[in-house]
Amino acid sequence: MKLTDTREIKADPKVVWDAILNPEVLKACIPGCESMSGSVAEGYEAVVKQKVGPVSATFTGLVQLSDIVEGRSLRISGEGKGGVAGFAKGGANVAFEPIEGGTRLTYEAEANVGGKIAQLGSRIIDSFAKKLADEFFARFQAAVEEPEPEPEPEHVTEEAVADSGEKKKGWFKRLIG
Repeated sequence: MKLTDTREIKADPKVVWDAILNPEVLKACIPGCESMSGSVAEGYEAVVKQKVGPVSATFTGLVQLSDIVEGRSLRISGEGKGGVAGFAKGGANVAFEPIEGGTRLTYEAEANVGGKIAQLGSRIIDSFAKKLADEFFARFQAAVEEPEPEPEPEHVTEEAVADSGEKKKGWFKRLIG
């Protein structure tokens, strides 16, 4: 199964690139990721818990970044074994393009499963894979961009003024900003 999508992220291309290489960002963006350790060069060992239809499994495996073209593109791939549930394998080619007001992120992802999970049928698997890819990139986008400005309250208090500012940045931007 192949998935393709584009997201326009309201953040500088350098911020977006730094975020995709950050292991804390990857861990936070991978749905169900319980732990992740390693490096960009060596790859990351990860433990991911997922429920696919009626089958729940904890997958242990490897997440790797490869085909890195600094600031422009890379490939994220992962492979995990879930014991009797089977295995999951997938990857995404991700491209970054500067646009006015931010960065255009385009990805082409694919997923394969085997074992007990594969017996669920292609409709369930395809739906699950699309949901997983959408959730990863939605979390990534939220981590790096500033949210839309909130409407001003009718009554501005000192507390409201003190709370404004830093809170409006995505968590990764607060970390580096």
